Amino acid sequence: MYWIGTFFIMTIDEFIDLALQEDLQDPKHQIPFGDHSTLSTVKSGSSQRARALIKQDGIIAGIALSQQIFRKIDPQLSFEMNGYEDGDKVEYGDEIFYLEGNPQSILTGERLALNFMQRMSGIATLSRMYVDEVAGTGVKVLDTRKTTPNLRYFEKWAVQIGGAKNHRFGLYDMIMIKDNHVDFAGGIEKAIDAANSYLQKNNFSVPIEIETRSLEEVQRVVKHGGVQRVMLDNFTVKEVYDAVEFVDKRLETEVSGGINLETIRAYAEAKPDYISVGALTHSYTSLDISLKALI
Repeated sequence: MYWIGTFFIMTIDEFIDLALQEDLQDPKHQIPFGDHSTLSTVKSGSSQRARALIKQDGIIAGIALSQQIFRKIDPQLSFEMNGYEDGDKVEYGDEIFYLEGNPQSILTGERLALNFMQRMSGIATLSRMYVDEVAGTGVKVLDTRKTTPNLRYFEKWAVQIGGAKNHRFGLYDMIMIKDNHVDFAGGIEKAIDAANSYLQKNNFSVPIEIETRSLEEVQRVVKHGGVQRVMLDNFTVKEVYDAVEFVDKRLETEVSGGINLETIRAYAEAKPDYISVGALTHSYTSLDISLKALI
């Protein structure tokens, strides 16, 4: 099971509706609503079959979402699973699921379903690669907020499917004191105090994390207190070792900044609690998947 948020569950149908409108509705309302390529060439009423075909090795994601898309388009469509679930490894030639029913419905939903599956599978595949690189270290790989606007829930869902973890979902569920906040606030201590006063004044609680740029700043954060996690931003591997040793589990530690598949293992062996990787959602390559008619 993947936590995708109550908001996501409540609004997915609305999101599918908007995505279909983008495909089917002329915004100027000068052309009739519909998939005119399909309506003009394919007869309705008959029953046809199609298969989702994998054309590239990776981790599959978006099956559950694709099923919901096709059910939204046509509840009479049969969506037959072929033994695969989101998060499974797939190889070239694998057939993930089968559709049967009105061919007009199948073709209308084809691109929307594939767009999500290909992108989500690309994110899940890259996430799994990073998770595999840190295996055995106990370090958790996190995503970031470097996501596509309005698609964050889908992208973070795919990160989870790939085995990595979600950082904050937005600006509302954590106070993240970054370098600009520190500079505008007048320093580390002032920024931390202001954040805690804000929470107390407004009578709610969220975690506080602060970004640091040197071991000296880490020492100041630990001495001052008032946060739950310290980010080691753009530290070298040696600096991470030193910082983690100094913090000594008094705070959670997160490494961030320029981490890639070639370097993440070395950072993970320094034993921070987390390593955040923006690349999971901004530098992935979509997995090649197609939908083919079965005639």
